Amino acid sequence: MRLGSTNRKADAAMLAELERFRSNHSFDQLPCAEAGEEALDDALIRRWFETIGKEVRTTDLESMEILVPHGSRKVVSNGGMILFGREEIRNRYFPDANVSCALFHGATKSRFLDRKDFGGGIFGALEEVPKFIARNTRLAAKIENIRRQDIPEYSLVAVREVLINALAHADYGVTGMRLFVSIFSDRLEIQNPGMLPFGMTLEDFKSGVSRVRNRVIAQVLHRLEIMERWGSGYERIREACREGGYPEPEWQEMGMCTRVIFRPHPEVATSKPVNVPVNVPVKTEGLSERQQWFMEQLSAGKNVKAADIEAQWNVVEKTAKRDIAELRKLELIDFVGAAKTGSYQLKLTGKGG
Repeated sequence: MRLGSTNRKADAAMLAELERFRSNHSFDQLPCAEAGEEALDDALIRRWFETIGKEVRTTDLESMEILVPHGSRKVVSNGGMILFGREEIRNRYFPDANVSCALFHGATKSRFLDRKDFGGGIFGALEEVPKFIARNTRLAAKIENIRRQDIPEYSLVAVREVLINALAHADYGVTGMRLFVSIFSDRLEIQNPGMLPFGMTLEDFKSGVSRVRNRVIAQVLHRLEIMERWGSGYERIREACREGGYPEPEWQEMGMCTRVIFRPHPEVATSKPVNVPVNVPVKTEGLSERQQWFMEQLSAGKNVKAADIEAQWNVVEKTAKRDIAELRKLELIDFVGAAKTGSYQLKLTGKGG
């Protein structure tokens, strides 16, 4: 099937979306037939609408199409479930409406350094994914007028804008695909299921043409002042990158998904990470898998401690601290700074290996 500037395979999912497009309905407006109002997480709704000083009533849920008619009763819409469904119920209906993040060694997916699946839906992703990115990307230090300026590897504003756009416009009707955030040594990628909406091309998107795939989700995020609906996202991303000295990201349509690729800030790409020695060999022979992972995180410029070993490997604090103590005894790592604010660093030489 020819749509815009691309050829797209007319499978069952695409034909269903084409039918919704013809009938002027989006997937997230459709009823989640067996889910009544009790399936909504009232605390989550209150928490987010309190950020704009609004108390939400049932009539508001109906006006935003979080609740929609189905036969003789009101049920939660697909969009309402994806946004505000109780986690165990949302995962039953939409197990792929979550985000998976990964840090890879080098420029390919052959080896993981860190990975995390965030199961809190759209709002959980908005809170947790930026933290994962910040923890797993580098900083460069630039001195100007005797002041130090830390430069993030990627534009925080642009990455957040793309993340919001991906969550708002993902095709949640596609099963077996979810949103991925992948961090490589030379780039960051955000990939969401679903191509551009019918009739849209990348040229349309870049020129400011707006076409919403998920009307319920977009409306709610707009009301919460998280996103704009009027096609200004691309220009805001470009402006953030231009002002910060970052390369402009690249958009790609890849089969049944859309991918945005960020490249590092030139200052970060050509400098060592803050507080990380250059060309330090990571000696891992004779070390446990947990200790190897810890050393690799330090080599990649991450600020990791015992709590990170606990979380990554599901071990108790005593085990994590013993792992680190052995690395220090082998003179592979050292702790620099005050107890509360310092960090572990690789040593230039060591007894290990």
